Amino acid sequence: MNRRSRSDVALTAWSIVVFAFLFAPIVVIIVSSFNSGRLLVAWGGFGFDAFLSLVEKPAIRDAVWVSIQTGAIAAVVATVLGTLAGIAMARHPGKWVLWFAGLLLLVSVTPEIVDAVALLPWLVFLGQDLGIGLFSDGVVRLVVGHSLFATAVVSYIVRARLVGLDAQLEEASADLYAKPFATFRRVTLPLAMPAVLAGFLLAFTLSLDNTVIAAFVQVSGTTPWPVYVLSALRSGLRPEIAAVSTIMLLLTLVALALVALVLRRAGDSATQIARTMTGH
Repeated sequence: MNRRSRSDVALTAWSIVVFAFLFAPIVVIIVSSFNSGRLLVAWGGFGFDAFLSLVEKPAIRDAVWVSIQTGAIAAVVATVLGTLAGIAMARHPGKWVLWFAGLLLLVSVTPEIVDAVALLPWLVFLGQDLGIGLFSDGVVRLVVGHSLFATAVVSYIVRARLVGLDAQLEEASADLYAKPFATFRRVTLPLAMPAVLAGFLLAFTLSLDNTVIAAFVQVSGTTPWPVYVLSALRSGLRPEIAAVSTIMLLLTLVALALVALVLRRAGDSATQIARTMTGH
């Protein structure tokens, strides 16, 4: 065995150790979801009782529904705002793009705890002090908090998609006396649609995973699943927590697989998305 082959074996072994370290907790949760015992840490036998809790226990069912509902609405909001921002940056270049992309990057890198601390008094001010009842609604508050980071992500993806495409089709549409909205609907939007769909799916998965902001802005009666899990720690984790987490994991993996498929067919690359995050 030569020196190069030994290094290859060592790197392979190290990669296996790293992957095992990263994915072992996920495997444990998946296995624990089939635990028929009372507590997650005590194995009581193999069974599907934990999965039935999604139907039988209203608190779990409501928490999952709030997360899915919030994720879907936040994804729509982030997709609309992010798509418009991405198209504007791609089709109307200038110095403003560098500043705007910098603001989006600032939103992306700001710690969630900072966003949560800033959002809570702001939403209270809008909902209670100004009397705008919309911002006192739990779902609305969750959507506002979850769509901040997701909007920036959608903007990156849409801009990366359009920057790599020639604008001649849109110019030709204008030369044929098409109105701007008709050009947007029939030319620009179809060109950006793969990135729009990918951004929507990513925004949805990001909302499902949002815990810190949700814990701050949620109100009684609209507790999302991550916050419910945190509150369950006080009395001990039960197998139904692992069961629902496994279902949410599968949902997230399906969404991410669809994102990868859409971006691959569209020809977008991670390099393009990274470039657009820096305003280039």
